[in-house]
Amino acid sequence: MTDTITRAESASSTPEPVAPKLPKKTKHKGLGIDRRPGFLTYGILIALFAGGTYPLWWSVVVGASPSSVLSQEWPPLLPGGQFWDNVAVVFDTIPFWQALLNSVLVSTIITVSVVSFSTLAGYAFAKLKFRGSNGLMVFVVATMAIPTQLGIIPLFILMRQFGWTGSIGAIIIPTLVTAFGVFFMRQYLVDVIPDELIEAARVDGANMITTFWNVAVPAARPAMAILSLFTFMMAWTDFLWPMIVSPQNPTLQVALSQLQSARYIDYSVVLAGAVLATLPLLILFVFAGKQLISGIMAGAVKG
Repeated sequence: MTDTITRAESASSTPEPVAPKLPKKTKHKGLGIDRRPGFLTYGILIALFAGGTYPLWWSVVVGASPSSVLSQEWPPLLPGGQFWDNVAVVFDTIPFWQALLNSVLVSTIITVSVVSFSTLAGYAFAKLKFRGSNGLMVFVVATMAIPTQLGIIPLFILMRQFGWTGSIGAIIIPTLVTAFGVFFMRQYLVDVIPDELIEAARVDGANMITTFWNVAVPAARPAMAILSLFTFMMAWTDFLWPMIVSPQNPTLQVALSQLQSARYIDYSVVLAGAVLATLPLLILFVFAGKQLISGIMAGAVKG
């Protein structure tokens, strides 16, 4: 009985275990992911935004003002009220609506073709094992080192032999696929699609086309959206090749160059036409920007 009481007293006198104290969170003064952007960050972003948008705003200001505004010592910061008058001069000088239709047609066909062929070729280089794939990929990348201007003369001779000069097809066909698009899609698909997923699709009985459509295309949608936007912008703003091969049936950029072909150049009219040519790209980005960013974020999340 005495031993039992002694053991009970010793057990009751044993101190209870104390939970270890967690270290207090300290604020890191250096760079970190939890650090909020400061005044310097916002200042740099505002400066970059102002520098990027100023040329467009200056085009709007001059395009909505008379030509005499450029001779003033201090040009105005706000647009005037002559924009629609300058636009009317643009419509009377060049075939604006026909050129706009040509640009939309050319840019749309080129974008769809480049994205389709680049995704197919990128998937083949990234996930299909065939002899000489690395050498062919190096050759594709090496073609990007050759300036485009070097191939204009032989390409124009080829288009003339085919009898395509002066037509929209001569602008579209040489740019149906680009080396940059193939390289871009290959670099994206090589990491985003695991080989085990392709092998599982083949085990389930899917052929090559079915595997590409059900596995590669859903995974490649963020990259396809980015490539579509950049390809459309490049095709829309292209000037040199359409001017050489099809000046009689011009795109919008070629038609705008006719505004400054005279001895006297009215820069208000020229910049009013430039603003009109920029509006479709701005509208495209406004409507597709949210989907583009959400696609990029969806592709960046790995589960």
